[in-house]
Amino acid sequence: MAMTLITTNTSSDAATSDFTSSIDNTYKLYIFKYYDVNPATDHVNFTFQGSIDGGSSYGVTITSTSFRAYHYEDDASAVFGYVTAADLAESTDYKILGREIGNGSDEGAAGELFLFNPSNTTYVKHFYATTQMMYSDDASMILYQAGYFNDTNDIDAIQFKMSSGNMDAVIKMYGVG
Repeated sequence: MAMTLITTNTSSDAATSDFTSSIDNTYKLYIFKYYDVNPATDHVNFTFQGSIDGGSSYGVTITSTSFRAYHYEDDASAVFGYVTAADLAESTDYKILGREIGNGSDEGAAGELFLFNPSNTTYVKHFYATTQMMYSDDASMILYQAGYFNDTNDIDAIQFKMSSGNMDAVIKMYGVG
């Protein structure tokens, strides 16, 4: 299957990065690749949420799970495990893709989000994501996410944002099919 670049959003000190067009029935799989995600505020989460009305509002019900691995620069601690704080259970909150990202010059995040069959109006819409980040307390962390939008309406827009403050980011949307 071919992967086709649909659009690129380059954000500089922006509150959000919105994809409000081209998420339709053209492809059964949409991949969002995010690079150089750098928050203006220290110790914040990089998040996303879907829309069923072209981006007029965001808040589709999500159920998800999350786990992570991290290792501190000073070798003080290394952990692999479940992350309760990044889960959602029938919630309309924004889903965390990257946790507690630092805003230093050596901190930030990158990763990818896979969204399956967002235009299907019979079933829920599944997703998974992997994000590598520099945790604000000087640790390298990878966060794994999986879940679904618990809605049979088509998901036709996606918004990315920080839990607080603005961000710099490059986010590319691809269609696969």
